[in-house]
Amino acid sequence: MTTKTILVVDDSAVMRKLISTALAEENYQVLLAADGKAALEQAANADADLVLTDWNMPTMDGHQLIRALRQLERYTTTPILVLTTEASDVGKADARSAGASGWLRKPVEPAMLLEVVASLLDVE
Repeated sequence: MTTKTILVVDDSAVMRKLISTALAEENYQVLLAADGKAALEQAANADADLVLTDWNMPTMDGHQLIRALRQLERYTTTPILVLTTEASDVGKADARSAGASGWLRKPVEPAMLLEVVASLLDVE
């Protein structure tokens, strides 16, 4: 089985660490970015199988990042999961219209995150 690569984008170093640790324990390869701009640079140099992104970030927010990723040929169909503290259904609709595959509220339990990641990657 090939190791899946996941790009984790969050302006919180603590969140990046928590998420990357949970993913690494399940043998996912993890790439990290502190904002959308850094994520686009990572995406240009690596093929991520899934992108986990925060919604509210400085420099380039999740909405802008998703739209930019969807313009890259290699990311037109890559699953993108939004993780956010935002409770609004409007935000969820915005994320879907931008091209997100799913939406989870933070804080998210690691088991729930891993379950959703596995389903988006179609792995058992």
